[in-house]
Amino acid sequence: MIDYTNCILKKISLHHVGNKTNGETLHTSKSTIDLSAVAVAKADSTDDKLQTLLKHFFLSPFTNQEFHSFTFTNEDFSLNPVYNFAVDIFENARKFHGNTVNIAKHLYELSIHPQIKSGDLFVTHLTNLSLDNEETEALGIFKSENRQDFIKTANEEGDFSIDYEDGINIEKLDKGCLIFNVEQENGFKVCIVDRANRSSEAQFWKDDFLMLKPMSDAYHHTKNFLNIAKNYVSKQFAEEFDITKTDQIDLLNKSVEYFKSNESFDKKKFEKEVFQDANVIKSFRNYDETYREDHHLEIEDAFEISAQAVKKQSRIFKSVLKLDKNFHIYIHGDKELIEQGVDKDGRKFYKIYYKEEK
Repeated sequence: MIDYTNCILKKISLHHVGNKTNGETLHTSKSTIDLSAVAVAKADSTDDKLQTLLKHFFLSPFTNQEFHSFTFTNEDFSLNPVYNFAVDIFENARKFHGNTVNIAKHLYELSIHPQIKSGDLFVTHLTNLSLDNEETEALGIFKSENRQDFIKTANEEGDFSIDYEDGINIEKLDKGCLIFNVEQENGFKVCIVDRANRSSEAQFWKDDFLMLKPMSDAYHHTKNFLNIAKNYVSKQFAEEFDITKTDQIDLLNKSVEYFKSNESFDKKKFEKEVFQDANVIKSFRNYDETYREDHHLEIEDAFEISAQAVKKQSRIFKSVLKLDKNFHIYIHGDKELIEQGVDKDGRKFYKIYYKEEK
C-alpha cells in the first residue's frame, strides 16, 4: 500500500530526450529546478500550489500498485545502469543532478526505434512517502511526450484578453516509474506507468530502459494463478470434458469467489473446493505445470492473497452467457437455477428459475 498524502517533492531536474535515430538531440540542464523561485515569480509566498500540481501530475497515475524489481540480461541487477544511478542518489544526495543527466543520456542511447517519441524527462527526489505503513523515499522518473495548446484569459484594467500557451496536461503523464528506497539488496521495489504506447516496439520503457521483472510477491502470485485458472477453464477444460457453457461460468465464478473469501491461498484446498472431481484436478495440475514452464512463472503453492490483484483480475472472468445477438445472461450464483433444453421444433432454450423480480 502506497500513501502519497504527506509526500514532499525535494528536488527536480528536467531534460529533453529526443529520438536518436530520427536525428533529434539530447538537451540536459545545468542544475536542478528551484521550485521556490518559480513560486516567487508567480507572486506566491510558498510553492504549495506548484508542489500540489506537480505531485498530481507525477503520482496520480500510479493507481495500479504492482511492484517490479530491477534485473539485467544475466539477471544480475547490480549491473543495471538505472539501478546504479538510483543507488548513487540514495547514498549521496549531492550526486542527484549528475545522475539525472546520466539517466537522460542512458534513455537517449536506447531511444532508437523510429516510433519512440521525444519528450521532457523529469527526474525527482520524493520524501515522506509511506509504503506498507513504513516511511521511505523514492526516485521518480517521468517522461512527457505530448504537448498541448491551452487557452489563457486575463483581466487587465477592467478588460479581458485572450491568448494561448503551449504546455503539458497534468492529467496525461505518458511514462513514469517510482523507485522506492527499500529492498535494495533485491533490486529495489519499482512501480511503472506506460500509457503512451502499448506496441511491442515501444516496450522499451520497461524492458530496455528500466529492465524490470515482476516481483515475486502476493500481488503477482495472485494475479498469475488467477490467469492460469481462467485460461484452464476457458480453454483446456472444455476440450477434455463434456461440459456446458454454464458449467464453465460456474467454475470461473467459484475460482474468483475462493480468492475473494480467503485471505491466504492453498493450492490443494483451491482444487478441492473449485474443481472437486479427481479427474478434473489431475487435468488442471497438468495444465498448471505446463503453463508455468511455458511462461517462466514461479508461483508458490501457498501465499497471502492480494485483494487488489483479485479486484483487477476478476474483471476478466466473464460470467456472461451470450445467446446469438439477442440475449446476454449474467450468471453470478447457483447454476442449478438455469436449465438448458431443445424444444420439439429443434430450437434451443434456457429456462431460468427465480424467487423475486427487482
